[in-house]
Amino acid sequence: MAQRTGYSVTQIVLHWLTAAAILTAWFTHDAMKDIAKAAWDAGQAPFPTIHTASGALAMVLIIARLIIRRRHGAPEPEGTEFNKMAATWGHRLLYALVIIVPLLGAATWFGGFRNLSDVHEIAAKALMLAALGHAAMAIFHQFVKKDGTLMRMLRPQ
Repeated sequence: MAQRTGYSVTQIVLHWLTAAAILTAWFTHDAMKDIAKAAWDAGQAPFPTIHTASGALAMVLIIARLIIRRRHGAPEPEGTEFNKMAATWGHRLLYALVIIVPLLGAATWFGGFRNLSDVHEIAAKALMLAALGHAAMAIFHQFVKKDGTLMRMLRPQ
């Protein structure tokens, strides 16, 4: 596969849709424990909410992104060996968390594994910290290093 210098339109759209789904899940999580407890106390499975739908959507989108990345490639990280390693593992962490967090949420919400609720919440916080770090590094690259890294996710190759 040839070395890519940028992302495709599909990769860019999926990236931003994933970010929107993650943010939606984050900002709609407040009453989830109360809703689940009320349903479980009534002997029912909790119903899907905007939070659960956006979390599931984020997971589906990230899986699609991984498949497309595998088939079509992505630009290699640039910079020192440490920077390349940090970028690679930072992305791996993000991909893993965007899959793990919804799986934990689904196990808690639909599977009734209430004891996973706290693990889901901690993993979600880790995801948000990783996502904020990812965004901060993209902004740093764009405005401090001025190397065009952020533009690769705004303009298709």
